[in-house]
Formats: sequence, C-alpha cells, structure tokens
Amino acid sequence: MTLKTRLSWRELLFIGMMLFGLFFGAGNLIFPVFLGQQAGQQVGWAIIGLLITGIGLPLLGVTGIGLTRSEGVFDLAKTVNRPFAYLFTVLLYLTVGPFFALPRLATTSFQIGIAPFVSHAHQGLVLASFSILFFVVAWLLARNPGKLMTYIGKWLTPIFLILLGLLILATFIKPMGGFDFPARGAYVTSPLATGFTEGYNTLDALASLAFGIVVIDSIRALGVTEPGQIAKDVIKAGTISVGLMGLIYALLALMGTMSLGKFTAAANGGITLAQIANQYFGVFGNLLLALIVIIACLKTAIGLISAFGDTFHGMFPRLPYTGLIIFASALPCLFANVGLTNLISYSTPVLMFLYPLAIVLIVLAVLSPLLGTSRWLFGVTMLFTLIPAIFSAVDALPANWQRQSLIQSILTLNQHLPLAAQGFGWVAPAAIGALLGWVLSRTIKPKTIN
Repeated sequence: MTLKTRLSWRELLFIGMMLFGLFFGAGNLIFPVFLGQQAGQQVGWAIIGLLITGIGLPLLGVTGIGLTRSEGVFDLAKTVNRPFAYLFTVLLYLTVGPFFALPRLATTSFQIGIAPFVSHAHQGLVLASFSILFFVVAWLLARNPGKLMTYIGKWLTPIFLILLGLLILATFIKPMGGFDFPARGAYVTSPLATGFTEGYNTLDALASLAFGIVVIDSIRALGVTEPGQIAKDVIKAGTISVGLMGLIYALLALMGTMSLGKFTAAANGGITLAQIANQYFGVFGNLLLALIVIIACLKTAIGLISAFGDTFHGMFPRLPYTGLIIFASALPCLFANVGLTNLISYSTPVLMFLYPLAIVLIVLAVLSPLLGTSRWLFGVTMLFTLIPAIFSAVDALPANWQRQSLIQSILTLNQHLPLAAQGFGWVAPAAIGALLGWVLSRTIKPKTIN
C-alpha cells in the first residue's frame, strides 16, 4: 500500500458510492413510496421531514465521527462512558444487523422481487430457500472487508442506479396521477413531523454510525493514515452519499403519491413498487424490480454483516471475525421468514428508543469543536435523554400491550413532556441535560476523552 496525503476525487467518488450503496437498502426503497401514498397532497412537507432524518441525520452522523476522529460508533460512544458504549453499540448493531435490518433486507427482496412469480401456496418454502441463498451470497462477499469498495462502490451500486433510474424515469414521463389526493392519518395535521419520524424506519441515522468503521477502513486501505485527513475524507464521502440519497428519496415519494391515480394505498411500499413496475413494464417490470430490489438489499446486507463482524471483533477480540459474520448471516436468515409487515411493527419500538440516543450522540459529536468532549456534557445529556427515549419506545408498542396499567402510567407521564404528541418528547429533556452537563463541565474538574 502506498501512503498518500489525501484521496483523489475519483477515489472519493467510489467511497461515496460505496457509502450510498451501504445506506440504500430495503427501507430506503419502500418507506419513501409508502410515505408518498399516505401524505397525498401534503407530500412536499412530508418529504422535507423525511429528508431531515433520511439524509440530514446520516450526514451529521458521518460528520460527527469525522470531527471527533473516532474509530467507529463504539469509540464515539465512549465519550459517555464505557458501559454505555458497550450497551449502545451492541444494541445498535443487533438492530441494524441480525435482529431487524438484515432480515428485512431478505424479506423485502423476496416480497417485491420473487413473490410475484410464486404461487401463494409455495411462498413459505420459496422464502426460506431464497433467504438461505441471499445470506450465503452476502456472507461470501463480506468475508473480505478490503474488497467492499470494489464490490459495492464500483459494481453493485452503479448497476442499481441504472436500473432504478429506468423505473423512475418512466413514472415521470407518463405519470399515473397528480399530487392532489387527500392525506391520510397523521399526515393530515402534521405532515412535516410525521415525515420526520417515518424517516426513522430507513435506519439511516443509525446506519451512519454503524458504517463509520467501513468508510474509515476503506480510506486507510487507499493509503491515507493521517487522522485529520481521514476525518475530512469521511465527511466528503458522506456528502456525496447523502446528496444522491436525498434526490432518490424525493423522487420515490412523489412516485408513491402519483400512484394513487391508479392504485389504492397499500399496506407497505413494497406492494406499491411492484404495482408501479408492472403498470409500466408488464412482466418485464417485475423482472426489473426484482433486480433493483435484490441488488439494493444485497449490497446493504454485505456492508452490515461486515460492519457487525468488524465492530464486535474490535470490542471482543476473542470472538473471530469469521465466526461473527456467520452469526450475522445465519440468524437473520431465520428471522426473515417472519414477514415484512411484522418485522416493521416489531422494530418500531426499538427504533423509537434508539433514535433519540443516536441523534443526541450525533449532535454532541458535531458540536464537539465548540462544546468539547467532557464526560459531564455527554453523560448528563444522555442521562436526561434516556427516560423519554424509553417513553417513546413504550408509546410505539402494539395497542394490545398498551392496555396494561403500568404502560398506561408511562404513557400518561409521556404526555406531559413538550412535543411528546409529535414523537419528540426527548428534545426538551436532552436540551436541559446538555445545558446542565455543559455547566458542570465548566465548574467541575473536566473529565475529557483524550
């Protein structure tokens, strides 16, 4: 490896494309389309809310890792304390890895790409077979982390963009409808806030922390070793990635709204994507969409499996990388057979708990050049965020769980928090915690990360 002072723009483009490929998986395809159908004539405000969480937070996450010169999410979370770093990192990687995000990748690939060609009676067996094949391929390509930029940035992502571009272009050349359809549900009264919280389901803010280690390793593999330059290159690659994501999110959401001219609102965006592809391209549309979805989900799965193995091996050196990626491939293969709609409903409470913690950690990291990295600042802020984050998770539990007396008591407490009705009950406590932590960091002997 030849050492260099900085990356060329060509190398930055490949890393940005790799990061886009890592981000853009199952949720990034299905949720913007579903949002467009639900938002109707309010789609413009809903897109703005989606972009704040869908691209704004991921960019801040990548920037925070760069500014703090962290080696990854575990290194960044240690600014709070080591127990929190272990707990948060493990929970984060299990969520974006084998428990929720990885199974969803295989399930989405099957439901959108394969299920239209399979009779209902045989779908269970075919889903199981497809899940095995999907994760075997992902595991094979994740065995060599040094090749991820080639596999994802140079091969899979360009193919994916060409195929998706064909579908998007067709919908705007000959639109199925306009944007004057009535909004549904929470989009009627608060489309911006609802779009913001729907952006949680893409997992991008969490993924920005999870994929930080992959980007840093790729930059080092190209010969850049100086921490300050690595930080700059991480931020530049992140900007390339989220800019492309933002454009595609907006187009997909508009596609979803226009589809109401031909179809009724579906249970999830995957169903709508299949209907749109068939409308424009017939049987070929089903094949086109199958390739789009499978490639999108496969490249993200490769990155998640690799990041899971890399991070857990760093945290627990006795656990071998090869064994960890086998675990991260085998477990979601089992969970993938739960079904897409069920996976989304099960994951929502966990996401509503993790996202406030992740957002606060990201914001503190981005503001670290101004506020510093005092343990008082990070620790007190996170402590004040923890309780409302738990409340947010409880509020997202299934309706039958919320009938229990203890849950009702928690929900009553949550209603007294400012902005709780919009899903942001954690904001005011986090701000108070940050102010108190900053004051303590200035008045008590500093506890600062070296």
